[in-house]
Amino acid sequence: MFKSIYLSILGAIFITSCTSHKDSIALTDLKVEHMNAPLGLDTKAPRFSWKIDANGGTIGQNGYHISVGTDSMEVAKGKGIYWREQRNSDNTLLIYDGKPLQPFTKYYWGVQVSSDDNQESGVSVSSFETGMMDVSNWEGRWITDVEDMDLKPAPYFRKEFKPQKEVIRARAYITAAGLFELTLNGQKVGDHWLDPIYTRFDRRNLYVSHDVTSFFQEDKVAIGVLLGNGWYNHQSTAVWNFHQAGWRNRPRFLMNIRVWYTDGTSEILATDKSWKTKLSPVVFNSIYTAEHYDARLELEGWDQSGYDDAGWNSALEVKAPSGKITAEVMPHITGEKMKFAKMEKRNDRYYIFDLGRNIAGVTELRIKGEKGTRIKVTHSEQLDSLGNLDLSNIIVHYRPKDTLDPFQTDIYTLKGGEDEIFRPRFNYKGFQYVAVESDRPINMELENISAYFMHSDVESIGKIHTSNETINKIWEATNASYLSNLFGYPTDCPQREKNGWTGDAHINIETGLYNFDAIMVYEKWMTDHRDEQQENGVLPSIIPTWGGWGYDWGNGPDWTSTVAIIPWQLYQFYGDDRALDDMYEPMKNYVDHITSISYEGGLTDWGLGDWVPVKSVTPKEFTSSIYYYVDAAILAKAARHFGKEKDYQEYSQLAENIKNAINTKYLDIEKGIYGSGFQTELSAPLYWGIVPDSLIQKVADNLALEVKKTNHIDVGLLGTKTLLGALSQNGYANLAFTVASQETYPSWGWWVKNGATTLYENWDIDATSDLSRNHIMFGAISAWFYKGIGGILPDENAPGFKNFILKPNFVDGLDHFEAEFESRFGLIVSKWERRGNQVEYNCTVPPNSTALLYLKGKDIKGSNQGMTIETDGQEFKIDLLPGSYTFYIEE
Repeated sequence: MFKSIYLSILGAIFITSCTSHKDSIALTDLKVEHMNAPLGLDTKAPRFSWKIDANGGTIGQNGYHISVGTDSMEVAKGKGIYWREQRNSDNTLLIYDGKPLQPFTKYYWGVQVSSDDNQESGVSVSSFETGMMDVSNWEGRWITDVEDMDLKPAPYFRKEFKPQKEVIRARAYITAAGLFELTLNGQKVGDHWLDPIYTRFDRRNLYVSHDVTSFFQEDKVAIGVLLGNGWYNHQSTAVWNFHQAGWRNRPRFLMNIRVWYTDGTSEILATDKSWKTKLSPVVFNSIYTAEHYDARLELEGWDQSGYDDAGWNSALEVKAPSGKITAEVMPHITGEKMKFAKMEKRNDRYYIFDLGRNIAGVTELRIKGEKGTRIKVTHSEQLDSLGNLDLSNIIVHYRPKDTLDPFQTDIYTLKGGEDEIFRPRFNYKGFQYVAVESDRPINMELENISAYFMHSDVESIGKIHTSNETINKIWEATNASYLSNLFGYPTDCPQREKNGWTGDAHINIETGLYNFDAIMVYEKWMTDHRDEQQENGVLPSIIPTWGGWGYDWGNGPDWTSTVAIIPWQLYQFYGDDRALDDMYEPMKNYVDHITSISYEGGLTDWGLGDWVPVKSVTPKEFTSSIYYYVDAAILAKAARHFGKEKDYQEYSQLAENIKNAINTKYLDIEKGIYGSGFQTELSAPLYWGIVPDSLIQKVADNLALEVKKTNHIDVGLLGTKTLLGALSQNGYANLAFTVASQETYPSWGWWVKNGATTLYENWDIDATSDLSRNHIMFGAISAWFYKGIGGILPDENAPGFKNFILKPNFVDGLDHFEAEFESRFGLIVSKWERRGNQVEYNCTVPPNSTALLYLKGKDIKGSNQGMTIETDGQEFKIDLLPGSYTFYIEE
């Protein structure tokens, strides 16, 4: 029972940002569709959002005025003609509700807000630009060079264009089945790679928009396109049989370049059979294995104006791969250049390089040699006992038909002469070590090779730092693995598979969202889910897939609960329910399918189980039934949110039935133990809310006793999500930290102590199978740092961190801890430092949000005089307004 007291009677006042105000407030981070000034939107009702920069004041928005129009000056005055809305509201996420937006149009939008302390901002203005808006607006035809999916060399395409008048604006809209690289007048367009992002090609294709105005100031413009295979034409063979995909064909593309002249007229250049094509020096490319390039076949000036293409063939007009073409609106894939740390020269034909860390990406060589010199560049994650590259841990699923496509091995043939630069365009790999082997002598130094760390260019929004260096390295390794497995969809590993495994993704959704602004990547992936879902509700275990793999193995609620968990978490983190709305019917179909195959009142054994456990094996029926419950419970909450009362009643009852069925079969009420009492068996029902209220502490005590037998983890994939949380939520945060910070087998720290810079696939670093060295699978620990130690938690009743919970745990073994999280409202900070028997706790609540703080200790001092708190004698509960606070807690 909590009782109210006042901080003013407990001690001094320590508050840093809640006492002074400036004359005006500023708005920051203006976004449309969660992107900064996006180009090429298709959505008819885009979302607008902003943050308040409080400048040190207590700020809560109480009103806004938004306007949208095509005249920036009028919008700056609040007079946009497409949409104007003014309301007394604290909402900072709005959905467009104005006149129909037109394609190929640049819009400006402005917003002005008033605050609850009688301040008023100026009008902040940003922009967005629409793209095609509808597939019917595309001109021209899809083209390729030949209809031969087995042809190895990649094709070039070219076309010259002569602007008729002075160009004021030009845009290139390009889609491909496969991958493309676009050049204008010999220069690469854009700074991103592997466009467009992978989808189920026979269901949907993505297009990319580029502002190419600067290129069209020339008298003539040469347009060049190089096509790569990507996942569309998978010529390498592996166990997933992508080479058998029904969509598979020679890569093809469709492009519209729209040019607007100063006199108000416009012109469209579209692909058709008038384009010219010829094979390129990219003699082989595979997204899965590598790329081969023969510089002797280079065509100097092929993508510049005036080039003689008389010997080139006419392009072939072909059928569209699908009936849907939609905008790629998400952070694109980019590459961060890195230097290698070490070089070992075995002889003048063989060099080994060590990057010093594991990444996903490619290497770039700057090299000189005799014409015809053949160079093999092999990438691996590990070395063998003799110091040679060892690919045995990542090559196990590769099924080559010959020796012409060695795994993770680029092959370059030199043209001779000056320095030559080689970097793959249509591939990426997972590696730390690189071997450069040539058939003739070459000279290499460290400066002759670079690496590019590739991933979706999501913004970093989270930070963890502690007094324990192993914990810091675990957090860094988790982020490195997360980014290494984000390529427009979440993957499992960047070398052996590159597949969108659903289980890995939902286990690590909170890890992703605490650390990176990744909502648009996940929204795209939810669209992939809708493309892949069968009529009966079944989803494959990997998404995207090709229709023949993953529907009959590896799926089930413990894996494909992505359909429910990810849109729910997006709603919790962003307060944006679009994905939840889009996925409501697919979620419902999915739950209904599980119900149709369930038994004993709510059980199912459909799934994979607690994958790669340390030792103890939890029954698959147990974990799959729990995820069936999770899905039904999320569906019920979504139904309530959308006002679907009948569905809410139905699925609430279903969730209750599933819970009862699980407890009936697996719970020993007298002992407070599920099943055999394994760590996953006890932590999963605690974490997911299966345990009856009256038995929560008893089950938690039994979990603690089980863990204390070794003070180490004994779980698989599913248990890593629940173990630490179940402990820290139920009075055992110190034990959870003991487990999390272990440096002996099995533990995350064991990997770090053995040199890991990314997370592994197996707790046993000497395992003979399942040993990728860059796997995000066991990455849920990173989210626990924010939740279990920092105590930063979303509030389901005010999602998006409009209100949030601060419930830090001052765990033994740490002297200081700091968590920062840039929420949709601004920066949240939860940090503490231990000084003897006292802990100094600092926290920040961003403008326009509130927090409920829970602190445990004997006594508490600090913060705002007169602030009301509640206590039950063991825990203090304090309501916080925007600002920064300091508390002193006696332990």
